[in-house]
Amino acid sequence: MTLVDIEVGLREQRGTLDLQDIVESAATFLEGAPAREIIRWAAATFGDRLCLTSSMSDALLIDLVSRVKPGVDVLFIDTGYHFAETIGTRDAVRQVYDVNVIDVKPSRTVAEQDRDLGPRLFGRNPDLCCYLRKVEPLNRALEPYLAWISGIRRDESSSRTSTKVVEWDAKRQMVKVNPIAAWTQEDVDNYIADNGVLINPLHYDNYPSIGCAPCTRQVAEGEDPRSGRWAGLGKVECGIHL
Repeated sequence: MTLVDIEVGLREQRGTLDLQDIVESAATFLEGAPAREIIRWAAATFGDRLCLTSSMSDALLIDLVSRVKPGVDVLFIDTGYHFAETIGTRDAVRQVYDVNVIDVKPSRTVAEQDRDLGPRLFGRNPDLCCYLRKVEPLNRALEPYLAWISGIRRDESSSRTSTKVVEWDAKRQMVKVNPIAAWTQEDVDNYIADNGVLINPLHYDNYPSIGCAPCTRQVAEGEDPRSGRWAGLGKVECGIHL
């Protein structure tokens, strides 16, 4: 079976095909392929039922995908706790790239969450806070799509070392595409420099991994780049990619 066979079969049977059938074959064929080829396959296979997510730490994935699929939907989870620089990066992305940025919001505002569950939930129960302000809103936003593109990489943390370029997202019952899974930080830095990619200005102030403001701190030289996320809380993932 070739990738063309997979794509044709999916288009012809989209209403009844179990999407899991294509994941293993696609992952095998596309392992080691350039990121743009992986994105091209995803765009040809899923069409307008494909989206990508972005935390607006940088616009690398947005730059890559928009070159293959202009106008693609970009889901940005507006948690209510973002740095001003992150919101500014989102606004700049809307102006610079040919994409459709969709703001995804939690069901409760920060004030409503504080009223219902008490203030500073992020410090008392960060897993619940992440679920309410990130995971659950994204789950809702992904419902119209068959596949989503993520920018996670194997070298980011021990929990991501087994990431495949195409995976079955069992939790959401859809396909997850990780076109830069095999990239290193050097690959990322080179692509950003070579293509003039927009990045969140917090990167220049020792924030290599950027999340919500209350749960993100600066990282000292020599520290793990993700050590500034949920520092001291024994937490390494928000739950979106688990």
